Amino acid sequence: MTIDWRYTVEDNFGILSVAGYLGPDAVRRFTGAVGWALARGTGPVVVDLTELRSWSAEGQLAIIEAARRLKEAGRGLELAAIPADGSLVPTGDGPPIPVHTDLAAALAVHGPERAEQVEGRHEWRTTGWPAGQQAGG
Repeated sequence: MTIDWRYTVEDNFGILSVAGYLGPDAVRRFTGAVGWALARGTGPVVVDLTELRSWSAEGQLAIIEAARRLKEAGRGLELAAIPADGSLVPTGDGPPIPVHTDLAAALAVHGPERAEQVEGRHEWRTTGWPAGQQAGG
């Protein structure tokens, strides 16, 4: 079992939405999605876990590693809507990872008024991501 992802570039941040199960089999795909975000955006990356069913210890470690990679690039990582079956347990030596209750709360931090369709918005997704589903809505 793996994940599907969608990356949307906003004005001053990005949203990496992840769906499925972030387990050992999905870590490589998640790492690739983070690389995609690093190459195509600026500012912090909000990892939207609204559609994530669950995650394993390996999945959580992949998120911590993503936070390190982003920090090395001068960017931050934030989480929105972590799975109810467990919270992220940082290793203590990584960068801080802000956690928001949901995507709306994360978006509010980055701008109180955000249009549904921002001109110049760019979006990429895996083929398994539902085409009609938009970032933040």
